[in-house]
Amino acid sequence: MQGIVYKSTGSWYTIKTEDGKVFESRIKGKFRIQGIKSTNPVAVGDVVDFELETRGDETIGIINNIHDRRNYIIRKSVNLSKRTHIIAANIDQVFLMVTLNNPPTFTTFIDRFLVTAEAYGIKTVLLFNKVDTYNEDELLEIKYLAAIYREIGYECIGISAHTGKNVDKVKESMKGKVNMFAGHSGVGKSTLINAIEPQLDLRTAEISEQHRQGQHTTTFAEMFELDFGARIIDTPGIKGFGIVDIDKDELGDYFPEFFAIKDQCKFNNCLHTDEPKCAVKEALENDEIAWSRYKSYLQILEGEEENYRTDIYGED
Repeated sequence: MQGIVYKSTGSWYTIKTEDGKVFESRIKGKFRIQGIKSTNPVAVGDVVDFELETRGDETIGIINNIHDRRNYIIRKSVNLSKRTHIIAANIDQVFLMVTLNNPPTFTTFIDRFLVTAEAYGIKTVLLFNKVDTYNEDELLEIKYLAAIYREIGYECIGISAHTGKNVDKVKESMKGKVNMFAGHSGVGKSTLINAIEPQLDLRTAEISEQHRQGQHTTTFAEMFELDFGARIIDTPGIKGFGIVDIDKDELGDYFPEFFAIKDQCKFNNCLHTDEPKCAVKEALENDEIAWSRYKSYLQILEGEEENYRTDIYGED
C-alpha cells in the first residue's frame, strides 16, 4: 500500500492513502540502521509504502519504503550536533512567519532559513505578523526589513492573524499547493492557521512575559487538508536553525543577490571575503547589498551558530 505521512510523533506516523483511509503506522526496524543520520527518518509529507499487520484487536501499518523526496526542509538537530532533523518533505511553498518582538525574529534566523529553502528549491514567502500591535517606529522597522527581502526577490506580506489583515491574500496563494508554516514559537502560526480554517481549532498560547518567547503549542509536525483545495503543514516552533550539508563554495549561490553578480568577481571561486575585485563586496560598499545579509553569510561560512542577542538588523 502507498500513502502520504500526515503526522509524525517520532515513533508513530499517521498515513493517509489516496482513497482517504488513515492508518497509524510504525517504521520497520531496519530503517534505524541504514546510516540515516536524521533523528526522524520519516517526515511529514513523505510518500511511503507500507504493509498492514494485525496485532491483537488492532491493525497497524509497517512502513517499509520511503519514496525519493522532491525536496525537504532540514536543520541541525537541537541537542545532537551531528544529527539532523527533517522538518517536512515534498513542499510547494513555505510561509516563514516573522515578528519584530513578542518574540523577536532576527535576520540571522531568517537568512539561515532562506538559504536552506533556496538550496532545495522551495519558494518562501515572508509573513510579517502582528502588524496590528506595532507603533509607528516599529512599523517603519518592519517596512525597512521587508524592503531588504523584496529587493532580493522574496514576496513579503504584512499580516495580522489576530485581526485578519491580509489573511485572504495568504489563503489565495495557498490554493492547490502543499504549504508549510514555520517560525519561532509564539509568532502566531497556529493563530493564522485557525484564521484561515477556523474548524481546525489548533491550540494557541500566550507569549511568556518573562522571556518574551512563545510557548510551544505545536509539538509535532502535522499536515491538514483545507476546504479550499490546499494542504498545510503546521510545524513546532523553531528556536535556532543550523545549516546542513552546504559547501562553502556553494553558499553564495543561495543568496540570490550574491549569485546575480558573482560572474563579475575577478575569481571564479570567489568566497566574497578577502579576494580582490569582488563584486559582492563592491556592491556591499555601495549599499546595493544589505549588511545584515552579508553578516549572515559570513556567520554561516565560518560555521558560527546563531547569535540570539543580535538586533533586527543583525548588528551587535
